[in-house]
Amino acid sequence: MRKVVFLAAALAVTGAALPAAAAHAEDPIYTGRFSNTAVGGYDAVAYHTEGEAVRGQRAFSTDWRGAEFRFASQANLDLFLSDPEAYAPAYGGYCAWAVSEGYTAKGDPQVWNIVDGVLYLNYNSQIQERWTADIPGHIESANANYPGLVDE
Repeated sequence: MRKVVFLAAALAVTGAALPAAAAHAEDPIYTGRFSNTAVGGYDAVAYHTEGEAVRGQRAFSTDWRGAEFRFASQANLDLFLSDPEAYAPAYGGYCAWAVSEGYTAKGDPQVWNIVDGVLYLNYNSQIQERWTADIPGHIESANANYPGLVDE
């Protein structure tokens, strides 16, 4: 599913925008119960460079914040290594809408948006509809909620 949303102006008006590094803080990365793979094994860089969800490969992987990130190519791995904060999903890859509501849920790597250069995952397409109804407001709430939602 290809979803790219650019709301920099709306975020700036509402004051909800944070630098990408602030959106990621030092919180854990969501990997699911039985895996240590971030973003469901999808290439976190490809969302930004190709505008689509692309499966990563073990041959092009790295460990970051205790999770394995996989990439479709050495070039994408190199881009990630040069600035992981710029490419890793917001809120550690948890569902952005759930975080805005004050709890965590898995983020589906095929249900996503990029807003002001930041990757946000949602639980499913129905939740994404709720998310897109007020992205700036949800980002503002999620940014306030997230630091306290996960244990380090």
